[in-house]
Amino acid sequence: MFDMPGKFDEIVDRRGSNSYKWDSNSNPDVLPMWVADMDFKTAQPIIDALAERVQHGVFGYAKVPDAYYQAVISWFERRHNFYVEKDWMIYTTGVVPAVSAAVLALTNPGDKVIVQEPVYNCFFSSIRNNKCESVSNDLIYSDGIYSIDFDDLEEKAADPMTTLMLLCNPHNPAGRAWSKEELERVGEICFRNNVFVVSDEIHCDLVHPGHTHIPFASLGLQYLKNSVTCTAPSKSFNLAGLQVANIFAYDKEIRKRVDKAININEVCDISPFAVEALIAAYTHPDSELWIDNLKKYLWGNYLMVKDFFSENLPEFPILPLEATYLMWIDCSVLNSSSEELVKQMLDREKVWLNEGTIYGKAGEGFIRLNIACPKDVLQEGLIRIKNVLDAIVKQ
Repeated sequence: MFDMPGKFDEIVDRRGSNSYKWDSNSNPDVLPMWVADMDFKTAQPIIDALAERVQHGVFGYAKVPDAYYQAVISWFERRHNFYVEKDWMIYTTGVVPAVSAAVLALTNPGDKVIVQEPVYNCFFSSIRNNKCESVSNDLIYSDGIYSIDFDDLEEKAADPMTTLMLLCNPHNPAGRAWSKEELERVGEICFRNNVFVVSDEIHCDLVHPGHTHIPFASLGLQYLKNSVTCTAPSKSFNLAGLQVANIFAYDKEIRKRVDKAININEVCDISPFAVEALIAAYTHPDSELWIDNLKKYLWGNYLMVKDFFSENLPEFPILPLEATYLMWIDCSVLNSSSEELVKQMLDREKVWLNEGTIYGKAGEGFIRLNIACPKDVLQEGLIRIKNVLDAIVKQ
């Protein structure tokens, strides 16, 4: 079985591996804590499955076997109490292509699409590239946590031009794992106003103690009929570079339209490595143990950051992390733009974070920190962040 001690503490040198995260800046002193991939080796059964496939030596077009579908079905029933049928599934290269295809399939040019800022930045491009308009139902930030503005959502959904909502569940970058009650209210408003829901659930496996991931479509038949769900093992098992994701679409006509859009966008094929990795991730008991241990490690990292800020930077609130490995830090006390703050982090201490405004205007005053790294790396990053914030406060 997977040996937890020391494994997540291992520092893997990713420079020179054509890593988008580590090789996008050529300065060897830069510590990247921005883009959402992890610095951990994936589960050993996945590595073994890929190595075995490499030894075959022929890498032609892949046929997706029944074992792939059964792996997905078993995982979501076992881990999320959500039964998915094989016929509902459409595979593709990633959740962003999946969301883009859903927007293409389910809207007309000029339609309005609801998002909830601050929210994953690729939502905006998926909407814009399909000639639609994004309309934000800004989350309410109060007492250090985000909640949904249901009155505003009702108003935005009532617009006849609004036909779709992109739901981030769990939410990136706010770190919320939406409750059953919150998701039910979202659904009631959308269904009442004929707004279809596309639920991005890529972070579904990374929910922390005291919280549960609830698939939007699992809430009942109406939710299943009036939504599509986009999922992937990429965040869960650090497999983003293998490019694989799945769309769950219950309604046959909706599924037909989404499948057509997947083909129009030419993201309808996945690699033989993606097939083998997903099966190993979702079926091998050591992979399941790996992700359970990963979540414990990430939770420890969250507590480490929380304690560090509480002791050293109390004027910068850390939002509670209910899900994901992306921490959202309130720097509004500085009255400085997020973009300038991130620039100073990089210029002064060579630590690279995300500015909040990437995630919409509602992200101004915030920065996003990726904590999916060994504790020694995280500690170094925190010291660098403190040095910058201390220097700015003293100016």
